[in-house]
Amino acid sequence: MGLQEKVMTEMKAAMKAKDTVALESLRAIKSAILLAQTEKGGGDGLSEEDEVKLVQKLVKQRKDSAAIFTEQGRSDLAEPELAQVKVISKFLPAQLTAEEVEKVVVRTIADVGASGMKDMGKVMGLVSKELSGQADGKTISTIVKQKLAK
Repeated sequence: MGLQEKVMTEMKAAMKAKDTVALESLRAIKSAILLAQTEKGGGDGLSEEDEVKLVQKLVKQRKDSAAIFTEQGRSDLAEPELAQVKVISKFLPAQLTAEEVEKVVVRTIADVGASGMKDMGKVMGLVSKELSGQADGKTISTIVKQKLAK
């Protein structure tokens, strides 16, 4: 079952349960899918990798918004964004822990022979590709910086 079918199934359940937060989140996913499909020219839909990227983007947008609202002392606006993050995150693959990401980063640094911050782009590219959908870019970036700074 593709992402779109899963979203539709969840939307029906959210409508029956009158869960407005879930419904709003699911409608955002559905809207993003439809936009992506029309940009690509429709046809056979999105690949699984594209779907994961799309959902990651939605989660990141919500987290960024919540951070801004919290920074401005607007917890009334931040809470709904964080609630949506929980709903949307259900559609992402299982996320790796920081330790698991660190192992991949250390292995990649050794494979590439990276020796300093000048190699960060190369390491980030390889690790991001390998962990696509399993870890967010911010976590990867932080760990890569820590390891290359040593």
